[in-house]
Amino acid sequence: MFKVARIGLRLTTAMAVVTALALPATGKELVINSDSSFPAIKAAFEQAIVGFEKENPDINVTFNVFDNEAYKSAIRNFLSADAPDIATWFAGNRMLPYVDAKLFAPIDDVWAENNMSETLKSAESSVTHYGKKWAIPYTYYQWGVYYRKDIFDKLGIAVPKNWEEFKQAGETLKANNIVPMAIGTKFPWTAAGVFDYLNLRTNGYDFHMALTRGEIPWTDPRIRKTMANWKELLDADFFLENHAANSWQEALPPLVNGKAGMYLMGNFIVEPLREAGLTDETLGFFQFPVIDPAIPTAEDAPANTIHLAANATNVAEAKKFLAYFARADVQSAMNETMSQLPVNSKSTVADDPFLRAGFEMLSNVNGGLAQFFDRDAPAEMAKAGMEGFQEFMVKPDRLDAILARLETVRQRVYQ
Repeated sequence: MFKVARIGLRLTTAMAVVTALALPATGKELVINSDSSFPAIKAAFEQAIVGFEKENPDINVTFNVFDNEAYKSAIRNFLSADAPDIATWFAGNRMLPYVDAKLFAPIDDVWAENNMSETLKSAESSVTHYGKKWAIPYTYYQWGVYYRKDIFDKLGIAVPKNWEEFKQAGETLKANNIVPMAIGTKFPWTAAGVFDYLNLRTNGYDFHMALTRGEIPWTDPRIRKTMANWKELLDADFFLENHAANSWQEALPPLVNGKAGMYLMGNFIVEPLREAGLTDETLGFFQFPVIDPAIPTAEDAPANTIHLAANATNVAEAKKFLAYFARADVQSAMNETMSQLPVNSKSTVADDPFLRAGFEMLSNVNGGLAQFFDRDAPAEMAKAGMEGFQEFMVKPDRLDAILARLETVRQRVYQ
């Protein structure tokens, strides 16, 4: 049995430790550090590790579980000074500092030997930097438009597939005294979600990622094109009034009581809406509409990942575990426990209509997966960007000043 140590938490799984110490030494070890302290995520990891040890009885696994916040502070230190073999982290720009610091090792051989460019294709771009693969993505969740299916049916609104249909859906809702989109931007990451989708649909994945890497000025005409599309929605009174005073949770009631028709959000919105009384008959989901048909469709799908530490001791055992963690059956079981989506396209999904819809959508993405603005951009740029997006939604006439300010931040952050 594997050994579990809880780091940064008071509770220790003593029985697991005693059992592990009682096993005869095999000479093969594997050490995994994780921030998986949330009960469902921890249970999913433990279940996967048990399966790995059954298939590899000669490998003893030590599973170090950190408190989620403590892990963020500790990861750079332990990767440098007392490295595990495998560490959990996140895709996109969030992994780049550890790649650049040579604390994560490339695992192109693991990807190639296990045909992962086929099975993990949807998230491949999010774990690729400098032409190399740096992680195994094992879980993610979709973003998209959650809407009042019963209201759309009553008003004869078809699910919009393109920009004109989307705007027309909003006009029909407004004609019936229903605000098209609920949103709360008190914490401005929600405005970043709107920006992500408008920019991905206007300019595409490669442009969007180059922007978050600091390679494109915020005064670029293509950004202005994105903001012009956003202003079309603002001029059409698409969003709830006083959204800057409300959190995303405080913006849920209008959707629940039928005063708003849609909400652009991640799949974590489903459970609070169900708890508030919406059912699978009244709540629906659709992919954010196409703006430019020439642009391949990309999505926001924040992914969690596991990595080979550059200073790992047990590299062969770690690579065996990485390959195991990418398998369809392993990701199916883990994500059923976590109520999230497996990345492996051959996995099965828990019996939930929104998870099934998200899995189908993300498994067929042809334009790439972004990780969300505050994961794809460095922290200082992300903060300035989100504040600028919120300000634009309230005062769109300040666009020139907002973009100039963001460009100043870009020049400082990426120098």
